[in-house]
Amino acid sequence: MYIKRTIENQLAYLSEHYPVVVVSGARQVGKTTLIKHMTMGKDLTYVTLDHPRIRELAKNDPELFFQQYPAPVVIDEIQYAPQLLPYIKIKVDEDRTPGQYFLTGSQMFRLMQNVCESLAGRAGLLSMYGLTRSEITGKREVPFRPDKQLVKKGDETITTVFEKIFRSSMPQMIIDQDLTVESYFGSYLQTYLERDIRDLVAVHNESKFHRFISCTAVRTGQELNLSDIARDVGIDAKTADSWLSLLVSSGLVYLLQPYSGNTIKRIVKRPKLYFMDTGLACYLSLWNDPGVLGISAMSGAMFETYVISEIIKEYANQGIDTRSRLAYYRDNNGKEIDLLIIENGTVYPVEIKKSADPGKEALKNFTVTDSFSEIRGKGAVICLSSEMYPLDSENMVIPVGMI
Repeated sequence: MYIKRTIENQLAYLSEHYPVVVVSGARQVGKTTLIKHMTMGKDLTYVTLDHPRIRELAKNDPELFFQQYPAPVVIDEIQYAPQLLPYIKIKVDEDRTPGQYFLTGSQMFRLMQNVCESLAGRAGLLSMYGLTRSEITGKREVPFRPDKQLVKKGDETITTVFEKIFRSSMPQMIIDQDLTVESYFGSYLQTYLERDIRDLVAVHNESKFHRFISCTAVRTGQELNLSDIARDVGIDAKTADSWLSLLVSSGLVYLLQPYSGNTIKRIVKRPKLYFMDTGLACYLSLWNDPGVLGISAMSGAMFETYVISEIIKEYANQGIDTRSRLAYYRDNNGKEIDLLIIENGTVYPVEIKKSADPGKEALKNFTVTDSFSEIRGKGAVICLSSEMYPLDSENMVIPVGMI
């Protein structure tokens, strides 16, 4: 079963304009399935560097590798053999025909760094995440912004939302409803540790690394405090920073940066940490019942994580660099806005509340945007309301089922 992906349009566009297309993202979000679906019926070779012998060939004899697997070709998990990239550069400089090389990888930042060094101007880049609610429900998808016309994907209650939070956005979990969370993520983490972590970096204590991921998961939706995490795990700050970089580059964790403007003083500079798959975050933080999670002390942070990750995925599916569009605000006086969407010189403030009737109190910090250099746009409170309605002339209540 194939679920139509919004990112298909961007993949098709890039393959018509670039000789190399790179799709990066966490394991099992559907990168290979997407490319195979989009290139179905075309005369392409497919090869995966997950296979140890093929990986060794790619590393030790790239020339022979390309004799055996000539373009057009799909190369899966390219991060295992960055030695191939200079050879691809030479080949595309000789022949700039679009759509010759499709590369996938599950180490986003490391892969992008190597691609940017070797294939600058020759490769179209896409970041891919798990399924959005639009993709799951088959509804039209547009990147969320409070002033846009929004499509309702369903009538959500606290029960249905936390069932979705618990279930995950991974394609296999959506397609196979009989597959348990414990079974899927137990296998997922083992694969992640064996294939990504051991092969790409020396982690000498896997039990501590697993504890590190879990300690990170329970802090989803919070400002990043690496020293606290390092202390809880029993590692030094340098190791914690290195391991966090692995989670970010693997596409498992997203760091939402604080707003920075020339006229704003005393801004807290730490990013906020979000797991991009709430099902994985639930599994790691030992929640095994969505109903109990929905009334727990962690429910607000998990709800916020769900909303933020959905919005990030919507922007990424359009090929938009989220780092230039999305931020959060918090100052030393404790004033905070969960999300700022910045576009074309306008800033749109967004609050996220696990409430059905948030009230105007949710807007109290929106006034800080008056001192921003950008124009203030329409604001929103995303919550568990059943209907969209105005809180005042400039701000809307938006049901979570519309993101």
